[in-house]
Amino acid sequence: MKAVVTSADFNLADNESIEAGESATAVRDVALNCLADGKVLYAGHAVAAVAATRPEIADEALELIRVEYEVLPHVIDVDEAMQPDAPLLYDDMITQGVTPAPTRPSNVAKKTVFGRGDVQFAFASAAHVIERTYRTAAVHQGYIEPHACVASYGADGQSTVWCSSQGQFLVRALTAKILNLPLSDLKVIPAEIGGGFGGKTTVYLEPVALALSRKSGRPVRMVMSREEVFHASGPTSGSSIDVKIAADESGRMTAAEMNLRYQAGAFPGSPAHLGAMTAFACYDVENLALNAYDVVSNRPKVAAYRAPGAPMSAFAVESAIDELARELDMDPLELRILNGVRKGSVTVYGAKVHSDGFIDTLKAIRDSDHYKSDVPDGQARGVAAGFWFNIGGESSAAVHVDETGGATVVSSNPDIGGSRASMAMMAAETLGLPIERVRCTVADTTSIGFSGSTGGSRVTFATGMAVTQAAEKVVEDLKRRAAEIWECDAGHVDWRDGAAHCLDPSKDVKPLKLQSLAAKSAKTGGPIAAEVSINAQGAAPGFGVHICDLEIDRETGRTTITRYTAAQDVGRAIHPSYVEGQLQGGVAQGVGWALNEEYIYNMNGVLENAGFLDYRMPVASDLPMIDTILVETAPNPRHPYGAKGVGEVPIVPPLAAVANAVSAIVGKRMTSLPLSPAVVTAAMEQGD
Repeated sequence: MKAVVTSADFNLADNESIEAGESATAVRDVALNCLADGKVLYAGHAVAAVAATRPEIADEALELIRVEYEVLPHVIDVDEAMQPDAPLLYDDMITQGVTPAPTRPSNVAKKTVFGRGDVQFAFASAAHVIERTYRTAAVHQGYIEPHACVASYGADGQSTVWCSSQGQFLVRALTAKILNLPLSDLKVIPAEIGGGFGGKTTVYLEPVALALSRKSGRPVRMVMSREEVFHASGPTSGSSIDVKIAADESGRMTAAEMNLRYQAGAFPGSPAHLGAMTAFACYDVENLALNAYDVVSNRPKVAAYRAPGAPMSAFAVESAIDELARELDMDPLELRILNGVRKGSVTVYGAKVHSDGFIDTLKAIRDSDHYKSDVPDGQARGVAAGFWFNIGGESSAAVHVDETGGATVVSSNPDIGGSRASMAMMAAETLGLPIERVRCTVADTTSIGFSGSTGGSRVTFATGMAVTQAAEKVVEDLKRRAAEIWECDAGHVDWRDGAAHCLDPSKDVKPLKLQSLAAKSAKTGGPIAAEVSINAQGAAPGFGVHICDLEIDRETGRTTITRYTAAQDVGRAIHPSYVEGQLQGGVAQGVGWALNEEYIYNMNGVLENAGFLDYRMPVASDLPMIDTILVETAPNPRHPYGAKGVGEVPIVPPLAAVANAVSAIVGKRMTSLPLSPAVVTAAMEQGD
């Protein structure tokens, strides 16, 4: 054995928060989630780590560590955690966002409120009111590759971490702060990633491995087992949501009220506020009252999962709208078109809608062959819509032209959805090169300027904008060099089709191709390259509408998806096949969330299904071919090629689309996910 570390080796005095995508993360909470300090907050919460030359030695060393536990009362369920007599995780947690501030601690970390109009008056005068409570289970991102890293603390104080993550700069920032290291002394090299979906936007092993390396003077490798991934790395929140919707006789929604309670796990930071912001973002409702509660419980600290917070609130809202459509005897798509946001609509969080993308997407589904087709006997059809903001933020990129006229794009973001190909395509388009002549690489933290993480559907928009601007700077440089060769003004040089063209009528010269200019670079100023760092603004939101056909085996309760179509407002699809893949992947994950996936705890607060054998994720044989419709009627004017983020929206509608179809077959409203065979069988028996 070479070293042992505990939380005593961490800097726990730093209570700073670091921006991470759509939310901020508290450094101290991240550190304490890596290794507990005095109080273990969930089954699987690590307390110590050892480094040894062989795994079996490390296992023996762990067996020699003695931990004295005093078993405390625990709470797992989010509603139970909010009760006045619930066991408290923290004796000093006072709910933020409440005025006047409470005097007693609770498990509610924060309350966030959004609203407008006069909700109570609108409900009092409504012709129709739908009111229900909906629940979703905590589910894991389910990436193929477990968390893994290698860390090396050098004798000169310079450190290197190799890891699979969605953001090497965030890993550097968190690890450096937790270990009290200067940022300049730590290099993080992003490895190829075997899936993330938001679950690799934080750290678990990296500070521990580097602390072990610092003590042992040796490089340290750490790899989580699959069981450890489930026990100790972030699932998304389970939720409990009250929804109340009012409508007039025509179906116009006049008011809505929601209470959203989201599990944060052992440390504050659930996406409850994001669930509230997205819940009615598809609809133009004049009167709204939304209350979001971030609630701690004895579970692993939650992490982002593809549109964090939105699938749960959309399940509640879209289920209630489906029920409203049935009460009105109205086509569910026509009801959504009637109430959908249009250009000029304003969301409850204050943003203005700048296109009719949602209406166009609804109409694309309404006019699709799938929706026009009859529902087969014994099956049912469900529809649902979803929204995600999409974000921009800080990104850096570089474009280098080699001596033969090819180009290399240096990106600052790990590729988790085909972004390298998209970056290369945008650079090739700008430079006028065939895509085969452009390559894209992802740089470490010392080789490119700072960038936010790969998440929030930001990379094609924000980093793509940086790539395009870097390529445009290269084009301007190439035009200058051509003008120097031709001895004319640079304003008389045009760049098209990968070549400089002289517009000066007094010059009888042939176009200069990029290859020729690259070969002459030493005589015209040296290497041809440009780097751009930006804080991209103007990300456009995305909307999705899904149709799901399914059937249920009445003997077993097993649900089979027979046909599925996903339409999405994508702006302009930079790489259409990758965009289609994003839609299909989101549907697959959403279907699993709806039908089978959940964390199951026993009475002692211990997770019982920490493995893919018992945690039931969908595989290819569980799904039909997922059809996609890319709606490109509203390109984003703030992006040079009209791109909108596409990775988050596809997971938002499936929960409700599946549940609405199941409810139609069962004959009662299904309000709790997952809709496992046992749950569906029980519901059908009650219905019968």
